[in-house]
Amino acid sequence: MGNTQVLNERSLQLLKALVERYISDGQPVGSRALSKDSGLKLSPATIRNVMADLEDLGLLHSPHTSAGRVPTVSGYRLFVDTLLTVKPLEAKDLTRLYQGLSVSDDSSDMIGVASRLLAELTQMAGVVTLPKREQVCLRHIEFLSLSNTRVLVIFVTNEQEVHNKIIHTSKVFSPAELQQAANYLNVCYSGRSLDAVRKAVLKELQEDRERMTNLAGKPDMTQEMLDAVKMAQLAFDQDNDKDDYVLTGETNLMDFSELSDMDRLKQLFEAFSQKQGVIHLLDQCMKADGVQIFIGEESGYRAFDHCSLVTSSYSVGDQVVGVLGVIGPTRMAYEKIIPFVDVTAKLLGAALNPKSTAPL
Repeated sequence: MGNTQVLNERSLQLLKALVERYISDGQPVGSRALSKDSGLKLSPATIRNVMADLEDLGLLHSPHTSAGRVPTVSGYRLFVDTLLTVKPLEAKDLTRLYQGLSVSDDSSDMIGVASRLLAELTQMAGVVTLPKREQVCLRHIEFLSLSNTRVLVIFVTNEQEVHNKIIHTSKVFSPAELQQAANYLNVCYSGRSLDAVRKAVLKELQEDRERMTNLAGKPDMTQEMLDAVKMAQLAFDQDNDKDDYVLTGETNLMDFSELSDMDRLKQLFEAFSQKQGVIHLLDQCMKADGVQIFIGEESGYRAFDHCSLVTSSYSVGDQVVGVLGVIGPTRMAYEKIIPFVDVTAKLLGAALNPKSTAPL
């Protein structure tokens, strides 16, 4: 950042002390408090001059008529990029994360646990996106008749994940017809990603019966194939926005005075419920390596103007499949939050990777 080129060591040290003090107690920081915290033998007048210079550079601002200063987004950014000393996780927190993510083999359970642990350990909001559909491959599918037109779909993805879904078909199918439909889908689609399956199924539904007859080579199979494709569409329909991400601890944000304004809270909680903007922001984070930090308006998302988002992508094998992170006020303890996010991403990726699961 260009501001570092015009700041001397003394100014940087005072900025660091001010940001740390403000993060700690949330009150505007005055020259007297700063002279104690900085460890520099400077007069209050000298410190006030330095603070005025930092304000001119857009790194601090004075709220209302207070004599103290608080960091701006630019001040936080300079602090995070060049002045921050990240603290390693305490052993008890590392153990809790490791044990929490080792209790289940179900990926959906682990995503929920990761989100909850992030929220509990940071006392902010924890968010984890589910593995992207295009990274989830179909291995096997079965259909089981329940009653009338209700059918239970059982499908296995990746190496060992079993999923269940109840669908409502347009007619009643016999067990033999359901078995034929499953056989057809397993032959045609096993080993392909769910996203590819969904696109292929939609394409087949748009094709005419004559082409399907030619592909099968058996005219009497046309309706069975069509039924199978229709059931696959119901099974893999992207009708579930709740599967985009798991958010936990959003009520923790109400405990921070800077976020407790009702209008800000309403805007923030509406953003959480609508999801589109949050998902777009998290998707951006998948494209970057390591920990990503959006401070205030840097996110480009108005609902997050008074929040910071610390994220990291997580991988299964060598493939990035999702993002997790912590949402909190811009006045968050970045030196603690960053390692929480970083370590949780690594542990979640390892827990989701079948190859990393050793037999007991």
